[in-house]
This record gives sequence, structure tokens and C-alpha cells, in this order.
Amino acid sequence: MKLFDVYPLFNVNIVKGQGCKVWDNQGQEYLDLYGGHAVISIGHCHPHYVERMGQQLQQLGFYSNSVINKLQAELAERLGRMSGYEDYQLFLVNSGAEANENALKLSSFYNGNSRVLSCEKAFHGRTSLAVEVTNNPKIVAPINDNHHVRFLPLNDLEPWVRELSRGGITAVILECIQGVGGIQMATPEFAQKLAYAAKRYKATLICDEIQCGYGRTGKFFAHQWLDIKPDIITVAKGIGNGFPMSAVLISPEFKPVYGQLGTTFGGNHLACSAALAVLDVMEQENLVENARIVGDYLMEKLKGLNHPKIKEVRGRGLMIGIELTEDQKPVRERLVYEQHVFTGCSGQNLLRLLPPLTFSKELADEFVERLLKAL
Repeated sequence: MKLFDVYPLFNVNIVKGQGCKVWDNQGQEYLDLYGGHAVISIGHCHPHYVERMGQQLQQLGFYSNSVINKLQAELAERLGRMSGYEDYQLFLVNSGAEANENALKLSSFYNGNSRVLSCEKAFHGRTSLAVEVTNNPKIVAPINDNHHVRFLPLNDLEPWVRELSRGGITAVILECIQGVGGIQMATPEFAQKLAYAAKRYKATLICDEIQCGYGRTGKFFAHQWLDIKPDIITVAKGIGNGFPMSAVLISPEFKPVYGQLGTTFGGNHLACSAALAVLDVMEQENLVENARIVGDYLMEKLKGLNHPKIKEVRGRGLMIGIELTEDQKPVRERLVYEQHVFTGCSGQNLLRLLPPLTFSKELADEFVERLLKAL
């Protein structure tokens, strides 16, 4: 049997990680400014994370959601306190797409509607409902295209209000900073007026914080920069520092019903241990504030380059986009193969930076030097 060939791969075999660096099987060191799609939040192989995961695995790796799991309750309490959502409810699942599936499903149960408003260039996942609200026809199969969704421009309020006023909208789903969409940022004015309109027309506001949340922007959630309070928040990626996990944070207005939602693996003992270890380190090492400070520093350095090949630098915290005047692919390849730096990308011209929240000013300086050589 061969692997189903759906991933274009760099010819690099990464076998080791520590902090913000990784090594290949030849012993070559790389600076990691992508963290495996924003997944590595507290750094590769953080000693506290490794210790806590090992201890849990020696006790119990998994049992089903048919019994009490006190780790889930501890995670709910800790996450609520650290994020500022102590009055919300927590439902634990396994991936960002699954979190968005359940958020949309819960919204439809709540208000009985089926239409969704989503952003142009949005990315919310690859499963049934999640891919339908993703604005990429190339990955939407005919079986997923059920005409539930209208895609509207970010930061242009009028078409959103017009669609909401027609009725039948179950949810408005929003990435406050679009990741795959190119580090495009919702403005406070747009977000606040959209939240008001959604409430007025009895639609649920879902903030997809899967990539932009969990401390990455210098607040726990990106929407907290915009002074809005969603009905439902979805999180994944950084929640488990590499262990597959996601969550749905749910307003107290939603009343749980036995059997309405469910999962086999969601919130298992090992996953909860991973998430609790992440919160431990985030709190002890003040990583949300570090993301803000180091992110601001890196943004200033990049903007100060005034390089002819850099068109714009945008983002917040440690979620940064470098828009180039040329194709990003050869630059990204030079970064990997010549300068030994991993970055992400978006579209044809954007380098996407999503390093671990432990990233330092010293590593930022090192990256800028290597970027200049790659340009």
C-alpha cells in the first residue's frame, strides 16, 4: 500500500524538535516559524508537557465519555478563567473542522434555521458543514455543496445586514484574522456592527479562533481585540501543542440535551492532559503577553526593512503575513533549503508566520537576517 498522494512535500524529514527549532534526519537545524500550522503553542517537546503526558499515559490513556473524567472539568474551569469565559460551557472534540461542524449544528438546533453567512476567502475545515462554509470551490465536493452558505466580503457590513434581514440565517461564522485567507483582519467597527445585526435577527455569532486564538495575537482570543462576545467560539491547533484536540465554547443561553452532540475520542484523558499542560505553561511563562511583545517587535523590524520585494506586513501578535511583490514559492523554498527556516504561505504572494508563543526577540532577529538572504 502507498500513501494517498494529496500533500506537496518539502524534501525534508523532520525527526526532532525543541522549543522553536526542529532538526532533520541529517542533523540539520531549522528555525520553525510555522509551528506545524500554528499547532505548536508552547514550543516543541516542552519538558513540562512531556512529563505530564508521560505521567498520564502511565495511568490511563483513554476511556469513553460514558464515565466521569475529572480532567475535563478541570480543563473547563482553567480555560474559562484564563480566557475570560467562565460562564460558558465546554464541549471537547478532536479537530478544528469537527469543532466548527458541532458549532454550526448546535446553532441550527438552537434557532431552527439552516442558512449560514461566511466570509469571502474563509477557511473553516474540510468536513461536511465546515467545508461548505469554506470559500474554496476546489475542495468542496458536489455532495458538500448544499446551498446553505452565502459568502460575503470582510469589513463590508451592508451585504451582511441585507442577508440577515431576509431571515432564515442560523449563524454568522467569522475568523477575526483570516489565516488561509491571507492574514486579513476584521475591523472593530465591522465586527461590532455585525455582532449587533446577528443578535437583532436571531442568528448565532460563531468566532472561529482555531488559528488566530489561544493567545496567538496577544490576547487569549483575537475577537477580544474587537470588543465583541460571540455566542460560540471554536478552538483547536494550539490547544494541545500537537495532540489532536479541539473545543467548542458555548454561551449559557444554549441548554444541553442528552445525545444531541457526541464524540468517541473527544476530551479523552490524554488529550485533556495535553491541554492542561499547555495552559500550565502559558500561565507560568506568560506566553500571551510574550506573543504580543515579540509579535510587535517582529512586525516593526519587518516593516522597517523597506525592502522592494515586501509589499505589506500585516497581522497581530505572532500571526503575521508578509505580502511579497513576487511569487512566494521560490522565496519559501530558499528559506527552507538554503536558510533553514520553515514558514507558511497563503495564496501566491504571502508568507505566513505562526511560530510557537515562546518565540523570542533574539530568534526574531535571526529570522529577519535569514529572510533578507532569501529575498
